[in-house]
Amino acid sequence: MKYRTFLTTLTLFLLSFNFGIFIISVTTFKDTVNRAEEKSLGEHYFITSALIRDLHAVEIRGTDIDGSLSSLLQPYRFLSGDRKVKLALYKGNQLVYSNRLELSLQSRFVEPPEDGSRLVARQSADGRTFVMVSGKLPSPYHAYTMVYLYDMTDSIAAWKQMKNMLFMAGTILSGLLAFVLLLLLNRIFKPLRQISQTSRYIAAGAYETRLPVSGHDELSEMARSFNHMAGEIQHQMTELINAAEKKQQFIDNFAHELRTPLTAIYGYAEYMQKAALTEDDRLSAIGYVMSESRRLQTMSNQLLELANLKNDQIVREELDVSALFKSVEQTLHNKMTEKEIQLEFFAETDVIWGDAYLLESLFVNLIDNAIKACGKGGHILVRAAMEAGKMTVCIRDNGRGMTSEVLGLITEPFYRAEKSRNRKDGGAGLGLAICKQIVVHHGAEMEFRSSPGEGTTVQIVFTTSP
Repeated sequence: MKYRTFLTTLTLFLLSFNFGIFIISVTTFKDTVNRAEEKSLGEHYFITSALIRDLHAVEIRGTDIDGSLSSLLQPYRFLSGDRKVKLALYKGNQLVYSNRLELSLQSRFVEPPEDGSRLVARQSADGRTFVMVSGKLPSPYHAYTMVYLYDMTDSIAAWKQMKNMLFMAGTILSGLLAFVLLLLLNRIFKPLRQISQTSRYIAAGAYETRLPVSGHDELSEMARSFNHMAGEIQHQMTELINAAEKKQQFIDNFAHELRTPLTAIYGYAEYMQKAALTEDDRLSAIGYVMSESRRLQTMSNQLLELANLKNDQIVREELDVSALFKSVEQTLHNKMTEKEIQLEFFAETDVIWGDAYLLESLFVNLIDNAIKACGKGGHILVRAAMEAGKMTVCIRDNGRGMTSEVLGLITEPFYRAEKSRNRKDGGAGLGLAICKQIVVHHGAEMEFRSSPGEGTTVQIVFTTSP
């Protein structure tokens, strides 16, 4: 595109410039010719007028005119000093006087019109150009014809030299213009080349590539817009890559979690089919099959719940905090009794807005994880209060705690910090992933704070009003 623009602009300039030189040359030529013709007409008129007065004086004296022509025209011999002027006097078709006239004249110049009008023309001979003026003398001397020739060869040569200089200057100027135009187009198209190159880099996967920005003109604004677009593309591609990695991780984890119970079920079923079992062995194998089947059922239910949370919208309603906590406590009563864990609830506010089933599931999952993290005789504190004008629920335990690396991954599906303990408890690593979706659907934020050996604190802040 740059070279097309360059050639088009240069061609238009050359056409316009050379056309201008041509117009100037033609105008100058016409002016040169007009000045030569005006000069010739003026001098022809002057010589003719003076010659008439001389002829009239000779006639008064009674002297023969033809014999006196040479002496009468003698005063005009000063014109012979000017090599550019030639004079000739005809009487009829007969040349009676000549001032270095070597040209052969056409008959129309020897016998011009009788009405006294003068003929003006250009004539070339021996490489020279003349302006010719021919006219009859007034009556009673109309038998005589005065021919005046002005040599304008030098004027035409000067015009040609001027024309050649103009075209030469035009050629040099055109070369300079072409060079300057190329530099200018290189500067103008540099951002476009950079955009093209950067676009290729981005298309090849180098999403961090950016255009240099300098100045505050339209090109700089375009570069900023392009960089903003590239940043958005990089952000979206990063999100897509992360989403793809999470999906792949989800599939890998799901396949791993699915393989364990299916392997156990198939193994015990094959064992029951091929081995001669006692009643106790048979019941034990059936118990293992049923246990692994329950794990599969729990996993499928949790996956279904997770899928529904991602796709469905919830309807929030006003809930009594104390009643919600009491329902959660009843659900977890047996587990707390079994591990001798003390669970305390503090409701410093009366109302919370949300879906009753989902919030109960949220608190049950979080407290259940706290129970699993605590040893025998552990302590869990659940507190609901208004902080900075926002409903906040805090769940704190004195369990084994977690490292910062684990905290960044615990809400991922199928992630388990302690795989052996979770399998023993029947977990598949989906509980906190479900909690995360419940929190998102309630317009809330969930934060985990924990250190190994110092317990874990979960804080849920409901950032939106009902």
